[in-house]
Amino acid sequence: MLDQQDSNTQALPEVRRQRLLELVRQRTSITTLELVRELSASSATIRRDMAILEDLNLLKRSHGGAVSLESSKHQAEPYKADYEPVFFEKVTHARAAKEQIAKLAASLVEDGNTILLDSGTTAQALARQLAGRRITVVALDLKVAEAAAHSQTEVLMVGGRVRPGLFSVVGVWTDAALASLSMDIFFLGADAISEQGVTNSALDEARVKALGIQCAKRCVVIAHHSKFNLRKMAHVCGLDQIDVLVTDEASRPNILAYEAKFRQILYA
Repeated sequence: MLDQQDSNTQALPEVRRQRLLELVRQRTSITTLELVRELSASSATIRRDMAILEDLNLLKRSHGGAVSLESSKHQAEPYKADYEPVFFEKVTHARAAKEQIAKLAASLVEDGNTILLDSGTTAQALARQLAGRRITVVALDLKVAEAAAHSQTEVLMVGGRVRPGLFSVVGVWTDAALASLSMDIFFLGADAISEQGVTNSALDEARVKALGIQCAKRCVVIAHHSKFNLRKMAHVCGLDQIDVLVTDEASRPNILAYEAKFRQILYA
């Protein structure tokens, strides 16, 4: 039986862990008792969460609490630096925009379609929108696969190495699987989008995305406003390889200068 005091937080452990991480960073160090009070969770739950976050190198457990490991640079600009946030950091960022984008992107899918879903929390939001529909989903992310796997929806996972804390799959097995597929739509997530194209923080993940574009009839980018006018290390594709960009209204001024380079833009 669940602890009564965990009833509000148990359903969304990622959100609770994100809040825990924020508290540790804000205060540099914090006690387990303080976290129990702040998060309305049991001490056992807090200790489990701290162990998970320590395994991801996001904090260090101390006697009776936790200490932050993040530099001031990462605290100030987690979405602008070349630093790649892990899943627990991304999950609450721009949540409303991601849900709006996901709802609009889901309207592009027809029953019977075969869909390739990229990694990331926007793709996870889309997976929730698609869950239960009579489609086939191939997922490049453990969390995305989990979100889509309901009722009539057939969900397949490609093999590969799971990136710690990010849950995306990469590597030679992933590349080989994608080379053998033919999909209707690839919903592509992006770390960064600029006039020069889509870029990613990691070379191995950028390769997976590029192969995903090649195996699909249509490429649909799903990205919210904070992803524009940034460039990361690894090139994924040019804007001319994108069939549809689905984004939120807040992106309009960000892409005004090169809006015409997209074939189609849908604003959620």
